[in-house]
Amino acid sequence: MEELTDLIVATDPASGARLPVRLDTVIAQLTAGGQDRAARLARRLPVRDGVLVAEEIDALQIRVHCELQRLGEELQLPRRVAEWLLRWRAARPGEPLRVVDVGCGLGHVVRWLAAYDALGPGVDLVGVDLNRALVGRAAELAAAEGLDCRFIAGDALAPGVAGDDGMTTVVISSGLLHHLTASALPEFFAAQRRLRVAAFAHWDIDPGPWTTAGAWIFHRARMREPVSRHDGVLSARRAHPASVLLAAARAGAPDYRPACTDGPRWWPRLSEVLRPVTGTAP
Repeated sequence: MEELTDLIVATDPASGARLPVRLDTVIAQLTAGGQDRAARLARRLPVRDGVLVAEEIDALQIRVHCELQRLGEELQLPRRVAEWLLRWRAARPGEPLRVVDVGCGLGHVVRWLAAYDALGPGVDLVGVDLNRALVGRAAELAAAEGLDCRFIAGDALAPGVAGDDGMTTVVISSGLLHHLTASALPEFFAAQRRLRVAAFAHWDIDPGPWTTAGAWIFHRARMREPVSRHDGVLSARRAHPASVLLAAARAGAPDYRPACTDGPRWWPRLSEVLRPVTGTAP
């Protein structure tokens, strides 16, 4: 099952350049997977000569991520990220730190941390995303508020992209892991091990018996973009349980100390809809 936002933008992995995306290719991939509703949504997307109009798709992606930011606000995600980082940093008082948000989108978490000076002095806050439109908008928002953070278009786990000066680095993300297949997860953690990050903490949806129904209700009530409603529910269906995340972390970063716990199955807490898989270097 594919999310529309994963299919309607393509980037050259080497150069980061935007690649054209043909609508018929998107529709064929969706129909092959039995996603007829998603194919109907795709047919409404703006097209020129059979190719999705990049400027319109960028505007759509920004609208979708604005709605995702609303979700993050309601779930108090930035505050929870800050609390985890502060607990981790308590054992390293005064040590310079770089926090890198992988797949940062509009950079809501990074901008929140900067706006509230949540981690104190000596912290380099960096958001990285392959999508240049999202990173550009994140940088504009940060500049408008005069925030001390930066945003980079590229692969956050490629050497030297977020920084190569030896500074202690923690890699975070939110809502990213379900975009990766279970077979791709070990390499995701292995890439962080190769960068010798001090720790990682990746928040994603906690799957459970109520997750999909809850996602449908929330997205119908809060989201206005049809793509947001479609992808939000599918995200819940694609989310990995803690057992899968822990196995992947141990396979990709065997010397790190991983942790991840699914919440209550039948009485989930709204604030724990997103829970982290974490790892600390030896």
